Amino acid sequence: MLFYPQSLLKLIEEFSKFPGIGPKTAQRLAFYVLNMDEKEVEAFSKALLDVKKNIKYCSVCGNLTDTDPCLICKNQERDKSIICVVEEPKDVVAMEKTREFFGIYHVLHGAISPLGGVGPDDIRIKELLQRITPEVKEVILATNPNVEGEATAMYIARLLKPLGIKVTRIAHGIPVGGDLEYADEVTLSKALEGRREL
Repeated sequence: MLFYPQSLLKLIEEFSKFPGIGPKTAQRLAFYVLNMDEKEVEAFSKALLDVKKNIKYCSVCGNLTDTDPCLICKNQERDKSIICVVEEPKDVVAMEKTREFFGIYHVLHGAISPLGGVGPDDIRIKELLQRITPEVKEVILATNPNVEGEATAMYIARLLKPLGIKVTRIAHGIPVGGDLEYADEVTLSKALEGRREL
């Protein structure tokens, strides 16, 4: 890498800062950019600057948006009586892809993790509590099925139960197309817990 011109080395170095991009992939990406048309490079750099300048968090739900409030919060056809709580903005995208949820969201921006130094005050739990109005009938806890996600869901459930709101947790279990013999005990027990009548 010492034989590359300084500007190319700098580009490789910048690409290698991306998650999951090692030195070889960073080098490949840098050479790809080098071979791009100048107008394409300008469009790419403009897209990077625009996303940094224009994308912010929705003041209501905490999702990524370029308008405030976001399109989901503004949508009058969404069911405002159901709030789905997720950890990150990418989780909203995953839920929306199902085309099954028509309520509104609340993005926590993390999960409680004592070992990681993240407590309840470090994520958007206070903001969730402020959104609980008489209109809200159910809160769906859709945090990740790991230790931090479970701890966060339990903590929020304990805060919401005294308010008389229905608190539910998304079911976890065997993925469609999966084989029981390959599922671990925790996954199987969650699948049993989340069973429903047919």
